[in-house]
Amino acid sequence: MTAKFSRLLALGLLLLFPFACAGAAFAAAVPAVYAKRLAGAYTFKKNGWTYVHLQGSPADIGFQHGYLLAPEIEDFYRVLKVESEHNTPGYNWAFYRKTAKDMFWPHINAEYRAELKGIADGVQARGGHLDVWDIVAMNGQMEIEEYYIPWLEHQKDKSKPEVSRAPGNCSAFVATGDWTKSHQIVIAHNNWTNYADGERWTVIFDIVPQHGYRILMEGAPGFITSNDDFGENSAGLMITETTISGFIGWNSNGIPEFMRSREAMQYASSIDQYARIMETDNNGGYANDWLLGDRKTGEIGYLELGLTHWKLWKKKNGFFVSSNFPRLPALIKYETVGYNPKDMSSSPNARHVRWLQLMKEYKGRIDVQLAEKFLGDHYDTWLKKIDPDQRTLCGHIDNSPQGVPVWHDGPYTPEGAVTGKVTDSAMAAKMEMIARAGHPGGENFYAKPFLKAHPQFDWEKPILKNMISYPWTEFKSNQKASK
Repeated sequence: MTAKFSRLLALGLLLLFPFACAGAAFAAAVPAVYAKRLAGAYTFKKNGWTYVHLQGSPADIGFQHGYLLAPEIEDFYRVLKVESEHNTPGYNWAFYRKTAKDMFWPHINAEYRAELKGIADGVQARGGHLDVWDIVAMNGQMEIEEYYIPWLEHQKDKSKPEVSRAPGNCSAFVATGDWTKSHQIVIAHNNWTNYADGERWTVIFDIVPQHGYRILMEGAPGFITSNDDFGENSAGLMITETTISGFIGWNSNGIPEFMRSREAMQYASSIDQYARIMETDNNGGYANDWLLGDRKTGEIGYLELGLTHWKLWKKKNGFFVSSNFPRLPALIKYETVGYNPKDMSSSPNARHVRWLQLMKEYKGRIDVQLAEKFLGDHYDTWLKKIDPDQRTLCGHIDNSPQGVPVWHDGPYTPEGAVTGKVTDSAMAAKMEMIARAGHPGGENFYAKPFLKAHPQFDWEKPILKNMISYPWTEFKSNQKASK
């Protein structure tokens, strides 16, 4: 960190609190050249989350994001760089930047180019060193590391078996009609990822764009989309997903997933419209099963989106559950490797069984409070006992001597459920959600004793931090800091 950045960072931190509580006071304190672009934007912290309100043109939304969250973005960049260079030997961050510039940028439209460049401009205005190619690479890091590079390696030598690095991120459900207490939609999701990411993947974005619908979503510093994904828009859509285990496939001429998912959240007003945006010019990156709800109609949807195989299911009475297991037989056969739908000891399938048990047991009673309970569930259906591990809805792979082979997660990988989010139709109508930072089941993770017990993860020492489980906390659009 340069002396200049240290001075500006210290000044910025002093400014942030008054800005959160009184925007005009902050605007008067910042350099005049930035005051107009920052007008109306603010941030504050609550129960492990960083809330940030952004508004205006794409460039201004980006600038506000970059300026207000500059320290967090710089920190998250270092995490992603360490992880990427460790997980893909031979591909340094310069390769990620070049891919961002040469492959992603030509397929990003003007609106999101302006926002991405705005983030970089905002970081630099606070004294940071990141440029637009770093920001684009951060947004596309999962797509490059876990989808493009495995595909690229296979193109180099097709005599070798194709390898999937697709992660197993998340447990989620959406229910409506006779299955919920209100007969309206309830949707819930917990994010699974490495704890180094997860401890930082704790931003609530309230975005009022110049065009399209207002967005309330959970995400990470520097990302223009949620990326794990949980959010809602003012058109009534409620959105989440889980990744498809063992996925392979790539289209270098497609639109990056991070742009399509942001565009769909910002511009879609129906389940069908959301699906169309996601399907159009699909690059195969970050292939997901999308769980969707439309509070205007009470309808829910499930979009399984591979590169060459996809399908949308919809219903107005019932539920969809997801935990990284694909449904389509053709997708399983042609677009996955390593995933076995008959192995009930695997994490995706064991959690699938648990979701079905919970839906059946609580039919007609499902509400926000029960959804919170589900996300923190520690029942292992393979062992048939309470045991927080790789097979429980609230995942704890760091407790597992088996790891998760289909995701290439070795024994005791510091990964699992890192946040929980819930909303229902009534809350979504008011642009509200409830979120918990840390394990949804309430457990804390402490880095120092973990690394002492598992020195094979010493490479994570510079980035792995304690991950504390905070209380469930309500957030809403236009929320201000508590006095």
